[in-house]
Amino acid sequence: MAYTTIDNPELYFQVVTWTGNATDDRSITLPGDTDMQPDLVWAKERSSTSGHIIVDAVRGATKFIQSHNTTAEDTNADIVQSFETDGFEIGTHGAINEDTETYVAWCWKAGTSVSGDTTGSGTAKTYTGSVNTTSGISIINFVGNGTGGHTIPHHLGVAPRMILVKNRASGSTSWQTYHYGLDSGAGTNEIFLDLTNATNGSAGAWNNTVATSTVVTKGDGSYGNEDDSNHIMYSFADVQGYSKVGGSYVGNGNSSGSTIWCGFSPAWVMIKQSSKAGEGWHIFDNKREGYNVDNDPLVANSSNAEGTSDMIDLLSNGFKLRTTSEAVNESGETYIYMAFAEAPFVNSNGVPCNAR
Repeated sequence: MAYTTIDNPELYFQVVTWTGNATDDRSITLPGDTDMQPDLVWAKERSSTSGHIIVDAVRGATKFIQSHNTTAEDTNADIVQSFETDGFEIGTHGAINEDTETYVAWCWKAGTSVSGDTTGSGTAKTYTGSVNTTSGISIINFVGNGTGGHTIPHHLGVAPRMILVKNRASGSTSWQTYHYGLDSGAGTNEIFLDLTNATNGSAGAWNNTVATSTVVTKGDGSYGNEDDSNHIMYSFADVQGYSKVGGSYVGNGNSSGSTIWCGFSPAWVMIKQSSKAGEGWHIFDNKREGYNVDNDPLVANSSNAEGTSDMIDLLSNGFKLRTTSEAVNESGETYIYMAFAEAPFVNSNGVPCNAR
């Protein structure tokens, strides 16, 4: 039995929902029994078309980027205003707090500050960040040097299995995405968080190099390493009983599809068809509806409102596919995914948990 290394996932990841009221300086308090000051908040309006909002403590709360497009970072004090001891403060902007509209935010805790100089090929550049080695998350802001072989420290102590890189200054560069499930971590494929593309077999983004326990290797300036530009890099590691990062499965096209083992009851799951183009990054969580089978999707590469299709069940040990939809279960096609826990299947003392 694979015991968890984290008995209480609420210390590191929580999902929160709210209804907008157009009130300034509003505190959004996380629902868990344990206080958690988030360092990464990814928010989305559910009830109407509005863009994703991604803020982090490294760049600063008022600075946001968006997963559904290539737009450069923007600053707006009416969106996420600050991080609080058990949540975050928001303003009156419609993307986060329009009266009567509904919203969700997915929140991760990092917390340990890091800084230094990058390594590898080309000119060394500065980086700063926030890391949590227990929960396997690294948030690094680095300056690109335009040279293939530029290596960026992530400070996780283990190799990350999913990496997202965005040029903060550029409005034309996609989210460079590394996922272990594309090529068993070989670094020879890339995919884009903001697009519906399939994996494209390009080795340029990661310089044909596997991410190691210490660094991520970037390609030249055409691949998320533009010279003298600030970039944000989110890296996630696999943590037994808490996160399943870098996993993949093959769809079977059955409405009672496969059960994907995670080793925990998921609070959040993101799935992308990677073997062919056309399908987006579908996100499910345990708070927006909170019961099977009504787990409605939001899509990371789309500003659309929340969908109504029933696609997966969230189980005590993973998730089960409940549709023939190409979005998550087309027969013979490959899907990559990442998931974070609501509760472990078995705690660190070997006691079964009963989250669902």
